[in-house]
Amino acid sequence: MKDLQFRRHRRLRGTAGIRKMVRETHLHPEDLIYPLFVVEGTNMKNEVPSMPGVFHWSLDLLDAEVDEVVALGIPAIIVFGVPDSKDDIGSSAFHDHGIVQKAIRQIKANHPDLTVIADTCLCQFTDHGHCGVIEGGKVLNDRTLNLLAKTAVSQVEAGADIIAPSNMMDGFVAAIRHGLDEAGFIDVPIMSYAVKFSSAFYGPFRDAAHSSPKFGDRKTYQMDPANRLEALREAESDMEEGADFLIVKPALSYLDVIREVKDFSGFPIVAYNVSGEYSMVKAASQNGWINEKEIVLEKLTSMKRAGADLILTYHAKDVVRWLQENE
Repeated sequence: MKDLQFRRHRRLRGTAGIRKMVRETHLHPEDLIYPLFVVEGTNMKNEVPSMPGVFHWSLDLLDAEVDEVVALGIPAIIVFGVPDSKDDIGSSAFHDHGIVQKAIRQIKANHPDLTVIADTCLCQFTDHGHCGVIEGGKVLNDRTLNLLAKTAVSQVEAGADIIAPSNMMDGFVAAIRHGLDEAGFIDVPIMSYAVKFSSAFYGPFRDAAHSSPKFGDRKTYQMDPANRLEALREAESDMEEGADFLIVKPALSYLDVIREVKDFSGFPIVAYNVSGEYSMVKAASQNGWINEKEIVLEKLTSMKRAGADLILTYHAKDVVRWLQENE
């Protein structure tokens, strides 16, 4: 054996200290964005049945949740609204006193330094559950753009720091950028859901946001999960139209896409660790089949390794606590 020549990679794995020294990918609290679901009414802290640990919050109870997020050092939240009334164009999405607008004002009044991102879409607010105006059973792309721009402006007027449009209409970034600029908000960034697949992983979110389509599906505007090059075309369009961040959604089944979009664009990339990915882990953990902490930290690290700069995840609060324990 003395003449056998081979490399001893294990030398760099021998102790916890050495492993930490050579670790290539790091997960930090500042990498995380925490989603919040806000609802009308009072004394509402209702757990989403398909998402253990995720709640609907009424505004009178919201402050305590946001205080906890800030205390943990999570730098950003994204606000999703569940209105008490809906119509065919989702008018409560752009109403000055819509649930999202009210929540943003309240959050920024209490925590002006917290970065507040507004999800900009119509599906939670329309009575048909689609992300745009419907005519003849079809989603009308161009008529929807005006409403999205109007929604974005109303959210920024309420205090949103970043607009995150998630509708996947063609030209939505251009329309929102034009609307924001025209309203004087030229410095507000757009975090575009640039690459959003028509995925089976969204089921629990639709339960949380009450946003399931009443007919058909969203395959005419969300992407085919089989397509990789299309993701690059979508990202390129949003870059040209004025996006500042690019979201890839979902994350776990699309790590290859995250890497390609990062290498192609050079833009800050956000991985959306979606509801189905969250709920699968929670269900397996509750059955004692997996170690939740180790699984979550491993999968979020894989997203960072694939090229994500930020991760939008329902696990965010637990992740910060686990990172603190590891330190």
